[in-house]
Amino acid sequence: MSSSTVITNIATLVTNDPSLGDGSPLGLVRDAAVVIDGDRVVWTGESSKAPATDNRVDAAGRAVLPGFVDSHSHLVFAGDRTQEFNARMSGRPYTAGGIRTTVAATRAASDAELEANLTRYLAEALRQGTTTLETKSGYGLTVEDEARALRVAARHTEEVTYLGAHVVSPDHADDPAAYVALVTGEMLDACAPHARWIDVFCEKGAFDGDQARAVLTAGKAKGLHPRVHANQLSYGPGVQLAVELDAASADHCTHLTDADVDALAHSRTVATLLPGAEFSTRAEWPDARRLLDAGVTVALSTDCNPGSSFTSSVPFCIALAVRDMGMTPDEAVWSATAGGAAALRRTDIGRIAPGARADLLLLDAPSHVHLAYRPGVPLVDAVWRAGVRVV
Repeated sequence: MSSSTVITNIATLVTNDPSLGDGSPLGLVRDAAVVIDGDRVVWTGESSKAPATDNRVDAAGRAVLPGFVDSHSHLVFAGDRTQEFNARMSGRPYTAGGIRTTVAATRAASDAELEANLTRYLAEALRQGTTTLETKSGYGLTVEDEARALRVAARHTEEVTYLGAHVVSPDHADDPAAYVALVTGEMLDACAPHARWIDVFCEKGAFDGDQARAVLTAGKAKGLHPRVHANQLSYGPGVQLAVELDAASADHCTHLTDADVDALAHSRTVATLLPGAEFSTRAEWPDARRLLDAGVTVALSTDCNPGSSFTSSVPFCIALAVRDMGMTPDEAVWSATAGGAAALRRTDIGRIAPGARADLLLLDAPSHVHLAYRPGVPLVDAVWRAGVRVV
């Protein structure tokens, strides 16, 4: 039998449901309480009106938020790219080619080594409030290495993405067409049973628009839903392709035309912004303000990977988005919770409302604004996932 718990004396509760709170997108409730029964939220409202429960947690005048939804990461890998980062910080520009360094290390690693690495970073993210995390393959680039990466990932998260089309495999450097055929054929057959999503790096140095369309179309035919690494390093066809194929998200979205912004605004495709990548590559920041003002749904994610964004901290990305991408603290928090849920086409997470999964975090601060106001400070004091306190 499940037991019920009330978290009471919450200074600021972020519900992400305007009807439950102050009418804002965050649906803020002051002096609030939340009731959890089993793995679900069953009640939210003012503390004084909370129903009786089996257990009680006193938030002591602190803020409660939905657990962060990190909808873009690359955590099945081995090796280290410290030297590359050091060189980049000393003046060498970032390109897509560095991925091959991680490919070599990942191929050489055992399944146990890959799994240990993955669980390490999942635990690190959980301590910082991430309760749902998507992760991808893409550092194997052979049939067996991509399939085993997905098998490892699927043991630890339900949001698994096949990214055989990360870059052209070094084994097919002289014949990209043969590699696309492999990604859309034998490799797809081996990987599809272990994944929910299919992704492609549509960029100069990786895959062009026609190649990306072939990859995503083949994935859709196997029951995988598209996501796209789009318009990160240059203007290109990625965003338009994402919208055309009803991709759940177009990720990066740094170099956008007015037509790209308009296409996103009139689609279900979420623009997932990854400020850790710009921070770690000293690249141009995405213009979140432009997207939000146009009515585009925006998500924030870490892009945690060993090459271009080696952070698992959603709070850090929230602070970057507010400081350098034109987002308000409210918008950044919404994008890291409800926005991430939208990028995964999920309605059971990213909000604190009756019927939602009881994924939530307690900040050692009276307001969600402190995530941007106090950058770099470990403010997450407790985390519940599916109704169980895990931090």
